[in-house]
Amino acid sequence: MVVRYPFLVSGEIYHVFSRAIESRTIFKDYNDYRRMEITLFYYVYSRPSLRLSEYLKRLKSESQNQFLPQTGEKLVKVICYCLMPNHIHLVLQQVEEKGISIYTGKVLNSYARYFNEKYKRKGPLWEPRFKNVKVESSEQLLHLTRYIHLNPVTAFIVDKPEEWKFSSYKEYLGEKGNCEFEEFIESSPEEYRNFVHDRISYQRELNKIKALIMEDLSS
Repeated sequence: MVVRYPFLVSGEIYHVFSRAIESRTIFKDYNDYRRMEITLFYYVYSRPSLRLSEYLKRLKSESQNQFLPQTGEKLVKVICYCLMPNHIHLVLQQVEEKGISIYTGKVLNSYARYFNEKYKRKGPLWEPRFKNVKVESSEQLLHLTRYIHLNPVTAFIVDKPEEWKFSSYKEYLGEKGNCEFEEFIESSPEEYRNFVHDRISYQRELNKIKALIMEDLSS
């Protein structure tokens, strides 16, 4: 049984999930995905050293694969993420009290403002409440990251998780990035790659069965 915790505890790890209203597509091109990735790591800090607008200006002069360093106290640690066309998955460790709620609110609101301005729309972009599930063990965390990194494969967007640019999977395989997973995931890049790839066929089949069940229930 999935249990959702109304009170998020500092030091604990949670799977955080948020979907767009009406399951609409909210990442329409590379720049949209890129903007969300930047936003995810900008708002990790409770008081960023730069305003987001200034941060974005400076980022343009840097390597497109790197984020400028920030300073200050963190609200959360981002352990894993995956951006999908109409939803996002995050695995977060709460650092400060109410850190996940504050962080998630800032991220979702910031991206909604960007999206509405770019696409000339008004109104809410995300479903009213993000969902969260507490991670109870290291084993559960490991399997959760695999499930999240396989989302684009399960949805048949790509054939292999490394083909999807907008997740933390590439960092788990050794590419430099901003996720903080090393203290939680005890696996070499090659071991982790094999662990994920071993599940591709099973997860796709499981998703097909789930889709069929939901179709039967709605008919």
